[in-house]
Amino acid sequence: MKKAIYLFSSMFMLGATLNSCSNDDNNTSGPVPTTTIELTGDLTSRTLTKDKKYLLKGQVFVRTGQVLTIQPGTVIFGDKATKGTLIIDRGGKIEANGTANEPIVFTSALAAGTRDRGDWGGLVILGNANVNQTNPAIEGISPAAIFGGTNDSDDSGTLRYVRVEFAGIELTPNNETNSITLGAIGSGTEMEYCQVSYGGDDGFEWFGGAVNGKYLVAFACWDDSFDVDFGYTGKNQFGVEVRYPSFADQSGSNSFECDNGPNDNVTNLLTTGVFSNFTCVGPVSTTGQSINANYQHSIDLRRRTAATIANSVFIGYPRGIRMNQQSVFDNYAAGTGKVLNNILVAPLVTYSVGTGMTATAANLGTWFTATNTTITAAVETQFAVLGINPNVSFGTAVTTAYSANPSFAVTAGDLSTGASFTDSKLSGLTPTTYRGGFGATDWTDGWAEFLPNAKVY
Repeated sequence: MKKAIYLFSSMFMLGATLNSCSNDDNNTSGPVPTTTIELTGDLTSRTLTKDKKYLLKGQVFVRTGQVLTIQPGTVIFGDKATKGTLIIDRGGKIEANGTANEPIVFTSALAAGTRDRGDWGGLVILGNANVNQTNPAIEGISPAAIFGGTNDSDDSGTLRYVRVEFAGIELTPNNETNSITLGAIGSGTEMEYCQVSYGGDDGFEWFGGAVNGKYLVAFACWDDSFDVDFGYTGKNQFGVEVRYPSFADQSGSNSFECDNGPNDNVTNLLTTGVFSNFTCVGPVSTTGQSINANYQHSIDLRRRTAATIANSVFIGYPRGIRMNQQSVFDNYAAGTGKVLNNILVAPLVTYSVGTGMTATAANLGTWFTATNTTITAAVETQFAVLGINPNVSFGTAVTTAYSANPSFAVTAGDLSTGASFTDSKLSGLTPTTYRGGFGATDWTDGWAEFLPNAKVY
């Protein structure tokens, strides 16, 4: 979501403290109350407890030196009228440490059956790690939400067993928030078992930083599912994406969209983030199926990026992999970025390049197939060949074609073998024999939610 970032040439002083809710929410005894506690303005350190419900009204900040702790099982609602958004400022922390049995949920304040993408603002976390832009900020947030610094081990807290649903509201014209926005987050931050659903823009977006992640779910996003920019250098392993066929962003919706900056300029720090073991299921489940025309690519590599994508599977997008500038092709040809041991199902257009490049689509195809597998057969036959259960893709309406607890486990098929972790860029990751996000265990069981609009909180 490049349009939601702007750059400041000088530091903007964060303004006066706003009003914060003064309710005492540390009492965990007694029944769930009928009232909801409003969270507004600047929050001082506090704990949100599962026996109460909370409503984010307007832009809610956790400032430097403050810690927002959230108990397992707690539900936090975002207010639509005031564009409720939670912003963890540089030096602030969120300790959202849920469990598989009691995940922490951020969701729309509207009733079940009436929720939709963009009902509230989402979760924005800002840190002090490196970025390759000068004083970048999240547009639409006031006072200015500037992020970035020089501490790649910066600690912004914990996100574990957390769901973010129906976020992505338009804060200012044509500037929607992502479900989870990570601005220069450091590796001291823990992030695993996180799901974003029905977001009004990107699912996860990393703007620089070095935070690592595991077990990420991007479900029915509007724009890109996984978006990286501004010199992101962290590592992520085990992820799954599932798209809904009828809606996509006019800017072009992709599985992975990887940039280095807002343009093709040379920077001292490159986007070299690593993603391994992702299962990415696009909007197409059968050949000839009607989908939104704004769906684009499984992998879109742009603007001098050098991210690494490995041991993953991409199926259900109309187009495969694109490199948009010659600088991108040069980075990958030199090994600065790598795409390794992936399986790509792309029945329409498999390889494409940007206008004016020296490298051609054929060059890209030769480079890609040297270390990856491409399949162009009918999409529906490939689910069985790959070992992916077809009920992880939408065929008709969500209520009739999708299970509240789909099975992602893979025990046979082409994905069950073929992974490799010998490349140095994959050091520190957990070696698997299987490609994609899943072996015999479905790690989404018990905490992820795939029918969130029907969920009563």
